[in-house]
Amino acid sequence: MTNHHLDSRAAGYRAAYDEQVRGRGFAPGEPGAERIGPVLRRAVPGQGGVILYRDLGGLDGPELDAFIAAQRAHFAALGQPVEWKYHAHDLPADLPERLRAAGFTPEAPETVMIGEAAEVAEAAAVPQLPQGVRLHEVTARADFERIQELAEAVWGEEWDWLPDAMERWVSGAEDPCVVMVAESLAGEVICAGWVRFHTGTQFASLWGGSTLPNWRGQGLYRALVAARAALAARRGFRYVQVDALESSRPVLARVGLVAAAVTVPYVWRPSDAH
Repeated sequence: MTNHHLDSRAAGYRAAYDEQVRGRGFAPGEPGAERIGPVLRRAVPGQGGVILYRDLGGLDGPELDAFIAAQRAHFAALGQPVEWKYHAHDLPADLPERLRAAGFTPEAPETVMIGEAAEVAEAAAVPQLPQGVRLHEVTARADFERIQELAEAVWGEEWDWLPDAMERWVSGAEDPCVVMVAESLAGEVICAGWVRFHTGTQFASLWGGSTLPNWRGQGLYRALVAARAALAARRGFRYVQVDALESSRPVLARVGLVAAAVTVPYVWRPSDAH
């Protein structure tokens, strides 16, 4: 595929992503979500706040600074951290400097990667999993707690919010969720990921993918991508989308996902105010 074709494909994907995913914000009916001017903000139980938007409606200069400060003050009053989900193509161009001036700190950038669900499922399919490994859907609280243990082992931080969140996701009517694990013969969860189907859009998003260190390089993450992309295609979703860390980008690119945008979480924490 030529660079020109890749560039035009990426531009088309980004336009669809901006319109359908960023344009709608949270799933309809998500508790705690409210529209404030051009943004949607939500306090997520156990996680803090998040601010989403498609664009800022022309806000700029001192007016934008005051708006950013008001969002920070809202979450400061709640005693919660908040993530401003910035994209590199957002305007105004100096938005990152204004966020930093307001006390928001940039975290590791992620690449928004998008591909055709059916094509990704076919490209990502692997001949077989390692001996004794089973890939399957899970719905029980005990399994969600095992995924929490996996994530904490991989990332070295607390994920105690995850089982409650997964219970809400898989039981909710909006943006249905399917959680999948790769499990060893010994019954250990060695890789896990989930897919959310965004109602009213052509997009399904893939999340997770944490794999225990001694099981990496054996195709588990790729197999999870294939299984979830195939499920999205069967349900009639055209695109799969991933907010990918650098460690995931090579695998996703090999199975047909294209880098469509860059997103950087700008985070403010109550401790930053002291």
